[in-house]
Amino acid sequence: MAVRAIRGATQVEADDREQVLEATRELVSAVLERNRLEHDDVISILFTATPDLVSEFPALAARELGMGDVPLMCATEIGVPHALPRVLRLMAHVETPLSRSDVQHVYLRGAVALRRDIAQ
Repeated sequence: MAVRAIRGATQVEADDREQVLEATRELVSAVLERNRLEHDDVISILFTATPDLVSEFPALAARELGMGDVPLMCATEIGVPHALPRVLRLMAHVETPLSRSDVQHVYLRGAVALRRDIAQ
């Protein structure tokens, strides 16, 4: 069993608490589903949000999905002037038998534009 890092991102239409929580729940669920992961496979998740998203902590959505015992952390992305706005990102560290090349990174909504090379 290997430890792998899985990337993901999504975009919301506005800095709205419910949009942030819904989009984050959707992203976390998609990462788990596409990589055939169970709760106990997740070691930790780092969430970031662009500086224009301040209405809620994305980690709350993961706790709402039952991940209260998983180490979760939130941070702010650096404010690069030409960056895509209203983006939530995650990097999940997981235990999985998948090879690095078989890991599916998940980019949803407008965030697909960030990594067309690896988005599934």
